Amino acid sequence: MESTCANNSPRLWCERSVITISAFSRTGEQTRTSNETRTCFHQMFIYASVTSQSSAFPVSFSFYVDKKATPGSSPHRMKLRCVICCLFLLSSSGVLLMLSVKYSNVTEYFPPSASPESHPIYQKYNINCQAIYDLDPAEVGKSMVIRRKHVVENQEETLVNLTSNCSLFIKSRGYDDVCVSEGERDFPLAYSLVVHKSAVMVERLIKAVYTPRNIYCIHYDQKSPPLFISAMEGLARCLPNVFIASKRESIFYGGISRLKADLNCLSDLLASEVKWKYVINLCGQDFPLRSNIELVSELRGLNGANMLETSRPTTLKMQRFILHHELRDANFEYKKMPVKTDQRKIPPPHGIEVFSGNAYFILSRDFVAHLDSSAAVKDFLAWSEDTFSPDEHFWATLARLPGVPGEVARTEPDITDLQSRTRLVKWEYLEGSLYPPCSGKHVRSVCIYGAAELRWLLNYGHWFANKFDLQVDPVVVQCLEEKLEEKRRLFQSVACREG
Repeated sequence: MESTCANNSPRLWCERSVITISAFSRTGEQTRTSNETRTCFHQMFIYASVTSQSSAFPVSFSFYVDKKATPGSSPHRMKLRCVICCLFLLSSSGVLLMLSVKYSNVTEYFPPSASPESHPIYQKYNINCQAIYDLDPAEVGKSMVIRRKHVVENQEETLVNLTSNCSLFIKSRGYDDVCVSEGERDFPLAYSLVVHKSAVMVERLIKAVYTPRNIYCIHYDQKSPPLFISAMEGLARCLPNVFIASKRESIFYGGISRLKADLNCLSDLLASEVKWKYVINLCGQDFPLRSNIELVSELRGLNGANMLETSRPTTLKMQRFILHHELRDANFEYKKMPVKTDQRKIPPPHGIEVFSGNAYFILSRDFVAHLDSSAAVKDFLAWSEDTFSPDEHFWATLARLPGVPGEVARTEPDITDLQSRTRLVKWEYLEGSLYPPCSGKHVRSVCIYGAAELRWLLNYGHWFANKFDLQVDPVVVQCLEEKLEEKRRLFQSVACREG
């Protein structure tokens, strides 16, 4: 910021002074630059420097002023300015030292050896989740330090070893301490989980939505590492209402295999003895924002309707299904992906009008049973084989078919992802307009949530959110677990009985 001396000050004259405030990260990257200002000073020279040596906050502050003026300027005034400058520096250093002491106590974690006797399968951090929810700056800052710390992990092996002793696994993870209310007993839910990595995150997801009255189908990618597959099979072996899909796909990004994975689980779930009311599909980076009893209460209110996004496609999205796509090799996590060609597809069968949405759904049992027996649905599935991300228009289109249970009429307005409460996803290009900026990191324009978004996540109104990653921010997952457990304990004390 610049200011000038009054032109009618005959005994004072101005020169440029430079105030430099620089903050450096651990890697030495400068994050704040200098400001310049014009002031009027008598003869003085001040130099002060305070440096914090904290490994978490190595920050250097410097203040430099070198001025000359004509004799006669007030020395008392200049001394006062010197004192003010020094006090500013001392207060800044005090804040830095407090932060340094506070955050230097956050230690790195090295997980226990992978054996059945080692009950924890992940680190629980010493963090105040209520303070995180209240957006306390110090606690949010502490969570950011935690996520910067290197964590040595061998989680898959730890989970495999723990599930080798099912009674120990069930007891240590609290699966034997779950009760259900009368309303939950009469309203079981089904889950289709399509997963491919991070076994401990999958287990924590299952634990967060688990009750003994629900039923859970796990579909793991056939390409997943053997240790991950062993961990999933261990979960299914130890938990009687968790099973592995009888038919499994090798899943490729944007291909039909992702859709078929859910369909495989839906078929198995329909054939199970559990007469579930609704089915919810999840991936390994989802997490619930509601407890089971809250979710049951909300789903009862649907009265047989389905909950999913279904909108008229944009011109850009229409390219996904009006042109033929071919599955080709790609330098990508999923190895292959559909590539658009210039060949136009024939129109959809049975005069079906295509709507777009996303891969996430909450569907009634009657709706799923209807799809399983419908020739038109099977024809539409076959037509979708060579489209891009067919799961993002398949469910949205079927929800609009005339006569399906819970039908959304084609004349009704669009149901967007913000109106459908199936999944709260934060897109990078909409941040700042529809929702606040991401406090975690972005992967393919999708926010991987950070702890600072805890309050926003819980209060937005959706039932599940995506995406979470323990490697990006483990604190937000831990705090969601704590908040859901608080609700579960509260409801258990007033409306729950042993299930």
